[in-house]
Amino acid sequence: MPSLHVRTERAEPGRLLEHAEPRWPLAIRRGADGIVGRGVAMRLEFRGPSRFTDAADAWRDVARDAVVDDAVAVPGTGLVAFGAFAFDDASAATSVLIVPKLVVGRRGDDEWVTWIGDEGRLHPTAVEEVRVELTDGAIDAERYRAVVTEATERIRAGEAEKIVVARDRVGQLPPDGDVRSVAVGLVQRYPDAVTYAVDGLVGASPETLIAAHRGHFFSRVLAGTAARGATPSRDAEIAEALASGDKDLREHRFAADSAMAVLRELAPDARASEPFPLRLPNLWHLATDITGTLGDRSTLDVLALLHPTAAVGGTPREASLALIRELEGVDRGRYAGPVGWIDGDGGGEWVIALRGAEIAADGGIRAFAGAGIVAGSDPEAELAETGVKLRPITDALADPLP
Repeated sequence: MPSLHVRTERAEPGRLLEHAEPRWPLAIRRGADGIVGRGVAMRLEFRGPSRFTDAADAWRDVARDAVVDDAVAVPGTGLVAFGAFAFDDASAATSVLIVPKLVVGRRGDDEWVTWIGDEGRLHPTAVEEVRVELTDGAIDAERYRAVVTEATERIRAGEAEKIVVARDRVGQLPPDGDVRSVAVGLVQRYPDAVTYAVDGLVGASPETLIAAHRGHFFSRVLAGTAARGATPSRDAEIAEALASGDKDLREHRFAADSAMAVLRELAPDARASEPFPLRLPNLWHLATDITGTLGDRSTLDVLALLHPTAAVGGTPREASLALIRELEGVDRGRYAGPVGWIDGDGGGEWVIALRGAEIAADGGIRAFAGAGIVAGSDPEAELAETGVKLRPITDALADPLP
């Protein structure tokens, strides 16, 4: 692989997403902060069970040979790659690391532009609305209820303790559709989530799988969900019930314990918060935050061990994944896989690709949303939960710029 020449300088890029390509934007945003890429200086592709370790090895080679001049030196400057990984080892979806030719970014008071390769020029373009209505996909409401019923029976039979099963909705992007408008709408509606757009994958995830800088990491586990209340008093009651309900606490414990077990192996000082209700614009989640020190390990090394957590797969891991393949009967692609960015030191930020959709080369759109099934799960309630989780991407496609 050729060595990359990277130069970061202070700049005022303005509206970040206007610098991305309309059809294939590269972006990781949380509110006003984030990074946006344009063009492709290098694209690395991976498949199969070794995709994370292969990516980690390849990225170490790229970073070792890169020549970097970084005058800003904050997270997101210097050499960076955007990445998206398939959920399942057996998926036909390609996992990628993409190094753009141009990166613009903002973090607090710091703003910058990074040139990778030959320096070009900034050429922002206005974002145009695109509107798409989603319809039932391979797993409609009736089939999803049946899948949940079967999953519950398999859990009662002792085949697993928790299984996360999903359903899909589909649509078609117009030939000249500007995907950036979907990202802009998600940033505006969900400023506390991480809006992502990488290689056709776009959404707004509330769940940080791993974020690390200078050896210190943060991870947030979400499992257990309830829709927001119509009034403040009702909303408070729902949050309290979520934090004390047996079904949701059991579902959350499986996810938090599985993440903590992996992270404690990597970081003996890892520590977890008590579960707490996390308020989002359209729902409540039970959340646990985990922090600690990774040392010199790459975030890709962490993904190789951490993905998939019980929050998106189930418990035990291998048994639940086998049941997901059997019961859903479709390839999830990169839904519920890691998506984010990595820097030359192996730090970066990776979230789980939730509340989003994948856009294929022909413009076909497929959105997924899932629910964690445990003993006692109710098919109608789980269907309703997936409806709430589909709302962010459904609304952003139907009404991109509210």
